[in-house]
Amino acid sequence: MFETVIGLEVHVQLNTRSKIFCSCPTSFAEHQNRNTCPVCLGLPGALPVLNKEAVKKAMSFGFAVNATVNRRSIFNRKSYFYPDSPKAYQISQFDVPIVEGGEIFIEGKEGKTRRIGITRAHLEADAGKNLHEGEISKVDLNRADTPLLEIVSEPDIRSSEEAVLYLRKLHAIVRYLEISDANMQEGSFRCDVNVSIRPKGREEFGTRVEIKNLNSFRFVKQAIDYEVQRQIEAWEDGVYETEVWQETRLFDTEAGETRSMRGKEESADYRYFPDPDLRPVIVSDEMIEEAKRIPELPDQKVRRYVEELGIKRYDALVLTAQKELAEYFEATLEVGAPARSAVTWITSELLGRLNKAGLGIEKSPVEAEALGRLIARIEDGTISGKGGKELLDHLMESEEREIDTLIEKLGLKQLSDDSAILAMIDEVLAANAEKVEEYRSGKEKLFGFFVGQVMKASKGSANPGKVNQLLKERLGS
Repeated sequence: MFETVIGLEVHVQLNTRSKIFCSCPTSFAEHQNRNTCPVCLGLPGALPVLNKEAVKKAMSFGFAVNATVNRRSIFNRKSYFYPDSPKAYQISQFDVPIVEGGEIFIEGKEGKTRRIGITRAHLEADAGKNLHEGEISKVDLNRADTPLLEIVSEPDIRSSEEAVLYLRKLHAIVRYLEISDANMQEGSFRCDVNVSIRPKGREEFGTRVEIKNLNSFRFVKQAIDYEVQRQIEAWEDGVYETEVWQETRLFDTEAGETRSMRGKEESADYRYFPDPDLRPVIVSDEMIEEAKRIPELPDQKVRRYVEELGIKRYDALVLTAQKELAEYFEATLEVGAPARSAVTWITSELLGRLNKAGLGIEKSPVEAEALGRLIARIEDGTISGKGGKELLDHLMESEEREIDTLIEKLGLKQLSDDSAILAMIDEVLAANAEKVEEYRSGKEKLFGFFVGQVMKASKGSANPGKVNQLLKERLGS
């Protein structure tokens, strides 16, 4: 039996308006090489100037994960040459990063909580982008020097499922902090996965293989599962020493397999040394106090939802996994929806419809306020649960948003008048006198029959709660 050992290096693009060492805008989805200047082009004599906002955002992350935020940190030059790196080095942090230590807690299906340690989180400049067109390769440097926060985990992760849970929690945290849009498809949140195996019980780590630039949770899981199986097979076939070596691999998403790219460099190969153009970063007390002002994070929301709102922990985890979903839920409560009913209508009814339409909660055609008023009308008996579903279907397709007007227009208002319901009950009982006698003789299952007949007589408009109450009174039960 083998144990999997996984560590993740996550690159988060910080959402500052300008790049980390120059004033060029970070909106790099424009014409190629337009958002560039002598600094991010690496021209001789151009001097970098550090973006203060990038430092603040990195500090906020540090405080959010219970890390040590260093008052003094250093930028280094990391030497390597690729076509998308015009300086022939990357400005990064090495021995004294802005954030050291930290932790994230993940919760599996069985409700067991595990702590995943964070080694460090450091600031660095992103590279440009290579564009390949047949036999021609081009370089777009709009993205060069975009500020990155690289978050390095401890090798505490033991399965692909745990890796995804860790990434989802990390993704949620940076979104809650509003330090990045964390758009995985656009590369704002991407990760490198370090994978090794070892026989269970052995303390020594196996040979570490790095899988580069994974940009979806699904691909992370697939890449890890494939690589673990590849390494296990090599061990069992007696070729581990020759087949598994310290290297960098890529994940072929179409073939579902990892492939060798190059040998993995050690830190000495990058020839780190302090950047002579950048002085040490000294953060002020004012910056620290500002960075400590962070919003309520997922774990805190889960605790509040369970303890104060009385909802199930599983439901709280679902609602807080996305910042937008938590905000939607809380907005429904503000217009009068009870918490438990809101959970059911959001997670079962609304999300089911959105998934079918291929939409996320942030693009829901039904605003939280509208759903909240719909739920409130079910709670006060104005409409039934069935009528609520019909109204929700209408809201998904229509731009009308006045709930009370739509209830009248669609004929969904429940009949709650006692005298009108009693009149229908009396008609049903009179038409089924034999069944009434059977019921009173002990055949209590017939009660459901009477309820159904009254609802049929009302064409579904009678309040079921009222029908049940008044029927029991009439039948003397």
